[in-house]
Parts: sequence; C-alpha cells; structure tokens
Amino acid sequence: MVRAVIFDMDGVLIDTEKHYNAAWCEAAHRAGFDGFTREHALMLRSCDARVACEMMKGIFGDGFDYFAIREVRRALVAERLEKYGLEEKPGIHEILAFLHEKGIKAAVATATPIELTLSHLEKIGVKGEFDQIVSAKQVAHGKPAPDVYLYACEQIGEKPCDCIAVEDSPNGIKAAYAAGCRPVMVPDLTPPDEEIMPLLYAVADTLYEIKDFV
Repeated sequence: MVRAVIFDMDGVLIDTEKHYNAAWCEAAHRAGFDGFTREHALMLRSCDARVACEMMKGIFGDGFDYFAIREVRRALVAERLEKYGLEEKPGIHEILAFLHEKGIKAAVATATPIELTLSHLEKIGVKGEFDQIVSAKQVAHGKPAPDVYLYACEQIGEKPCDCIAVEDSPNGIKAAYAAGCRPVMVPDLTPPDEEIMPLLYAVADTLYEIKDFV
C-alpha cells in the first residue's frame, strides 16, 4: 500500500534542470575547462557536492575547483530564472489534488538548499500542499546516498517501503532505491538507462500519471 509520495523538486516539480545544465557548462568554460560538456553537467544532477567534486577532479584533474565553479553556476542559474521565470512541470497541481483526495501524504526531498526550495515552491503556489519539505543539506550525505529519503520518511512518519519517490535523475533514483522507497521516474533531460531501469518501480510520462501506481 502506498501511503506517501515523495517528490524531488528540480526537473520533477519545476523545469529547472535545463537551466542548471546550461549554467554548469558556461561556468566550467569560464574557468577554462572547454572540454566540459552537457554530459558532464548531467552527471551532477542532484549529486552530493563532495561526490561531485571528486568525480570532476577525476575527469578534469585537481585543477577543477568544483566549489568555485559551482558559485558561478549558482549565479548564472539565478540570472536565467530571473529572465525566464519558474516553469511548473505538467500535472503538478492535478497529482497533488489527487493525493489529497485519497488521503495520501505528499513530501519533497531535494538536493536544493531548503531556503531556495521553499522560495521556489511558494512562487509556483504549492508550498502549502506538502506535509513535509526537506533538503539534502539537512542530512549527512546527499544523493545518491539514501539519507534525504530516509529523513523525509521519518518526518512524515511512514516506512520507505510504503512511499513512492518521484525522480528524474540517476542520482535521485539511486538514493530512493537505497532508502527502500519505490522509485518512479518522470524523465526530464534523459530517459532511464540500463543501469537505472532495474531500480525503478515504474516510469511515468507526466506527474499526473503517478496516480496509476498509487
């Protein structure tokens, strides 16, 4: 029985991953890493900063100052969101209304800092629709470690096995699976690959289709 649905935010509730991807590429190029591509940026989706730092140094060498480049990326994302605005993902309001109607809890477990998360969710008018909103910055290890999903489950008082976790990225899917949740992927920038498919409970084209798996 599904008692709760826990959503990632970026790429799931709001269409921001495209901005992160473009900003990572621009920030890395400004730092002199012209070989940094869209595929490298995709690897960083929802990834714990310490894991991401080592990953990028392994690819580009010790000269890749991940944290400095990330600061530039943050500024570029803020500029892009100021220019383009926050775009909701299709089905967000419909699935939240469905969950409320069925008495199923809803939560957010994101890699984004909590203050920014709350701001984004408020801007699109859904902050009050969730039973809990948590960030990986509130736990010891970010995605792909399971900590943020375990914390979210603890906060809503449900067992991971009774929770669907909605994700768009491999790091998020791995985190949800490791926590014992039922990962449902709503693809954003990439479809599920051979590594991720065995971890998935289901794949949905839009958020509202999650109703079919509840």
